[in-house]
Amino acid sequence: MATITLPDASFETAGGSREDLAPLYNVVFHNDDATTMEFVVFILVSLYRHEIESAVRLMYEVHNAGAAVVATLPLEVAELKKDQTHATARSKGYPLTCTIEPA
Repeated sequence: MATITLPDASFETAGGSREDLAPLYNVVFHNDDATTMEFVVFILVSLYRHEIESAVRLMYEVHNAGAAVVATLPLEVAELKKDQTHATARSKGYPLTCTIEPA
């Protein structure tokens, strides 16, 4: 039987190690009494690319726990998604709020 040698399992990029990558941030949705559950699911599917089942689960987590992490992204992307979420919510008259915190 031939012996197979696997490559080193450490994570490296063309620019160096994993530590050289941009730090990640959590996007956290916060519950409110005015934003509909359907709209939260719509945002999670359309802006954050969650599948319907995942979006519904996260929506209920936000509803029941008061807040939930819906995405973990590099800072610039997290800020963009936060701004898109707020702009879309305000355009429909909803006070949906999300924040960004270090992962």
